[in-house]
Amino acid sequence: MNIWQEQVTIRFGSVDRSDRLTLGAAFDFFQEAAISHANSLGVGRDALMAKGHAWVLSRLSVYFEQRPRYGDTITVRTWPRGGEKLFALRDYDILDSAGTALVRGRSDWLYIDVEKRRPLRVESIMDQLPRNDGVDSLTSGPLGLQARENMQFFGQRQAAYSDIDNFGHMNNVSYVLWIQDMTSMELLDKAARIRLDINYINEIKPGEKVELFSAPVDSCADQADYPANALAAFAYEGRRPADAGGHAFFRAELRLGL
Repeated sequence: MNIWQEQVTIRFGSVDRSDRLTLGAAFDFFQEAAISHANSLGVGRDALMAKGHAWVLSRLSVYFEQRPRYGDTITVRTWPRGGEKLFALRDYDILDSAGTALVRGRSDWLYIDVEKRRPLRVESIMDQLPRNDGVDSLTSGPLGLQARENMQFFGQRQAAYSDIDNFGHMNNVSYVLWIQDMTSMELLDKAARIRLDINYINEIKPGEKVELFSAPVDSCADQADYPANALAAFAYEGRRPADAGGHAFFRAELRLGL
């Protein structure tokens, strides 16, 4: 199937105090749909692990034009869209019952050798994937986010049991949950439109300590696929402690609109 789709009813655990879908829940929907689609195409976890290979999410951009509500039945869709340099591209959207796209996203994936933790040539697997040329979900993204100066220390967090997936590192959705926890609940409740760009730079292993930083940034309200009625915007970064090298684990930018 060129485009995979699943119907989901939004449940209590997927909404915040505004009764609307959270970022973390949307990322979880996208992750599960992508896994199901990859399995159906013969390029899922078990098929690749038999060869010592795996998919690793590198970058993802998501834009909520409208936030679905508790009890809504939505359609989550995903599709591969060819390759670009080292990356395999995969797009997403969430449709309401009338077929209107409420949430749209695009991701970049690395095809890696698990033992060496190094990328493989993505062209070697492209013939197993539908290309869906021209079926773009987002006009801008995902982005290669750069380090920012003058970020303020937010606190330290440790990768715990509930953060870790069966690859033995922090699951991509847990990064988003951490970003939510670094953001004002009042702002997240109020936001009607949300844009999140995240770069997964280095894996976070069980028990690893992460120093978290944030800073206000420009809203980008004049660009396509960003909230027009700006509410607030922030950059985030997770780093190894300075005495362990200080390298970045992830970078993200979150923009909220009314």
